Amino acid sequence: MVINVDEFSFIESIKQHTYNQSSLIKGIGDDAAVFSSLSQNIVSAVDTFVEGVHFSKETMSLFHVGYRALAANISDLAAMGATPAFYLVSIVIPKGWSQEELLQIFNGMRHLARAYKMDLIGGDTVSGKEMCISVTVIGFTMKDKARYRSTAESGDIVFVTGTLGDSGAGLHILTHSNNYKEASYYINRHRMPSPRISFAIGLGHLARVTLNDISDGIASEANEIAEASNVTLLLNESEIPTNSSYNQFPVELQEKWKLFGGEDFELLGAIPPKDWDKVQQIGELTNTNVTKIGEVVEAGKNGKVILKQKHKSILLEKKGYTHLK
Repeated sequence: MVINVDEFSFIESIKQHTYNQSSLIKGIGDDAAVFSSLSQNIVSAVDTFVEGVHFSKETMSLFHVGYRALAANISDLAAMGATPAFYLVSIVIPKGWSQEELLQIFNGMRHLARAYKMDLIGGDTVSGKEMCISVTVIGFTMKDKARYRSTAESGDIVFVTGTLGDSGAGLHILTHSNNYKEASYYINRHRMPSPRISFAIGLGHLARVTLNDISDGIASEANEIAEASNVTLLLNESEIPTNSSYNQFPVELQEKWKLFGGEDFELLGAIPPKDWDKVQQIGELTNTNVTKIGEVVEAGKNGKVILKQKHKSILLEKKGYTHLK
């Protein structure tokens, strides 16, 4: 079998002919893209997705593969408080893939990019043994308004957006036959997550906000904040929000997906108590559920996360999804 793709006609087929971002000087067509920024900070992130590891044609269409790959990167920008602007895509194409199949992947990205007025400005196409998609995103924040994991302080309120465990439940439904309630909701949360860009940008006027996106599970993300800020987070398991029909799944799976499942692409944050009302208002304005799930209780010691359960408190270990296992 051969790769049924002509590189130059494929690039032409995905190339934008009009652009949304006024800061773009030169898009696809030269050796590199050119854009300018004088009054903002530039924020960039990259993720790589490998067939059989991060996605499977058995559980999602190629359109969804592209959509989800870009969504994961946009969620990183949300965690930094950045407005999305550009993306680049490098793709490793194995034998047997057609140009039409590749276009379906890019159509998924284009569908999501349109919602944020993002421009595709470059990338690369090469042949290889397995399908790999590497997406780089570029966004902007106001000067000195990028959000970090290292700014949490003792006394802060810890909050989370949306509901957790949905993506894990969606994947479970796709791989296990049963008559599940709200099956389409969970499947869509797995295939087409909604990055919390509008909510994160809405926080822009607040002086101090600590953010992390929940891509690898809240246990992992909470520990990252604790370690970066050198604080202890105290989380209440009963307060971690889940969908109303989530209790239909086995209890052990509910806990696994909620704490360690990841790929919900919600935001975990910490803010001073005086700003909590403002955060709730921003949630209402951006149609984002925001839930207080704990607090920062200690500073100046090695970062850790304590999870309060019904009758005990446990050390919540950093054991969500890791990319090198």
